[in-house]
Amino acid sequence: MTETRVFKAKKIITMERGLPEATHVAVRDGCILAVGGADCADAWGGGVMDDSLSDAVLMPGFVEGHAHMMAGSMWRYSYVGYHDRIDADGRLWEGLTSTDDIIARLREAASGEMVFGWGLDPIFLEGERLNRHHLDQVSRDKPVAVLFSNFHLMCVNTAALELAGYSADTPLEGVVKGADGAPNGELQEMAAMFPVLRRIGVDFRLLSQSAEAIETYASIATRAGVTTITDLYSMLDDDDLDLMLEVTGRDDYPLRIVPAIGASAAPEEVAARALALKVRSSDKLRLGAVKLMTDGSIQGWTARVRWPGYVEGQPNGLWNTAPDQIHALAMEMQRAGVQMHIHVNGDEAAEVSLDALEAAARAHPWPGARHVLQHCQMMDRALFRRAADLGVACNLFANHLWYFGDQHAARTLGPDRAARMNALRTAMAEGVTCAIHSDAPVTPLGPLFTAWCAANRQTMSGATLGAEERVSVDDALELITLGAARILKLDGEIGSIAPGKRADFAVLGADPLALGAEGLKDVPVLGTVFGGKVHLL
Repeated sequence: MTETRVFKAKKIITMERGLPEATHVAVRDGCILAVGGADCADAWGGGVMDDSLSDAVLMPGFVEGHAHMMAGSMWRYSYVGYHDRIDADGRLWEGLTSTDDIIARLREAASGEMVFGWGLDPIFLEGERLNRHHLDQVSRDKPVAVLFSNFHLMCVNTAALELAGYSADTPLEGVVKGADGAPNGELQEMAAMFPVLRRIGVDFRLLSQSAEAIETYASIATRAGVTTITDLYSMLDDDDLDLMLEVTGRDDYPLRIVPAIGASAAPEEVAARALALKVRSSDKLRLGAVKLMTDGSIQGWTARVRWPGYVEGQPNGLWNTAPDQIHALAMEMQRAGVQMHIHVNGDEAAEVSLDALEAAARAHPWPGARHVLQHCQMMDRALFRRAADLGVACNLFANHLWYFGDQHAARTLGPDRAARMNALRTAMAEGVTCAIHSDAPVTPLGPLFTAWCAANRQTMSGATLGAEERVSVDDALELITLGAARILKLDGEIGSIAPGKRADFAVLGADPLALGAEGLKDVPVLGTVFGGKVHLL
């Protein structure tokens, strides 16, 4: 018989209503055998007591329902964002607060054939918006490109524009032009960005599909207490899949990854690929879902919003996928039995997506499809009600409240609409299956910080943005555990500490319930337990 290990903890928060707290959990074969007191395993013949976590608080391993595997490997390039960030090796990158600081950092990195930075958000910077003339100061001869923090826009210098063949005659939507009619360097959304990225050799697929990237993803996840994480918009070819199965299949690999392939081909091809991948799933690699991009970024003014639009008068955003194609993809995925994760930042994008899902559900009934709208930042009560009626889950971008809340109130949506952004209490009251997320590397991976955002709705300035939409600490913790497991259809295996589930735990240095809403972001993460194996920092 396999050995049973009984972990003793200062406290175990189970996220189970029947037994919300315990002190011991028995583990056998990587799964939870029993939960309770010191005698919880006695009915199963007892077990070996393990005191290594006796000073810690255990919770279910955190589940990150919207992140990207390049979260670790982006750090090979220069970070030029406004906020302080810590890279995959623990190095602090101080945030940059002026265009001159950005130019100086990029110059420091200008030793190669091209210069690439990421994390920029000009909405925080005073003065003229970053353009090609600024980046020409970094280099006039080699291409220079800076990706915005939202990954939906970037700015490039004149050499990069010439490399892609962009000129005053370029008709492509998303190639922004100045008063002189020539491209000013800003490129919006992937159709405009990709020709430059391809020519300078920045490949998002390669940033995700390498052994180093897969291993680094596990490292940053463990530091955040995460044991199950997504990779939304993955471009998995057969070689990539073989590598992922090999790396994740190692006994000491401490993470379960749930990729969703990008819906970037004809609907029938996307569905067929998703189903072919699904049969190759393993415990640590769960395949078979797809990711659909609809609109863009609110703070980049490329999200599709309903009337009255943006408060500064910018034109409505861009469709990454046209509405008729959204309908065609939804119809085929529903017919084929493929779960969809649909990016919707603006409320117009959410409305169009719900229209498509409703039409697909009528044509091809599928109880329990549990498609997921991702971000859902501007959805109102009526849209959440529609989602609940359709059984559509919503994964809300709570981190935006702190990172961009002040800017949304002042510059994108106005204070009234900003106050109901990421309206979790409304969504939950309407019966929607909900989760919250970081969208790492857009914002740092850290479920406890994300829970803090949902429970406090505090902005960078200290303002409270929509106090009525704050959730309780209990709800915030459920949203990063069982709620996130539900949107991935894994709530039967993970998300709570209960017999029969995977022995995946977040190991904490303090009790988040005792610290309350204000203290959630300050709870120390000591590591994880994955499949009964301890991984301490």
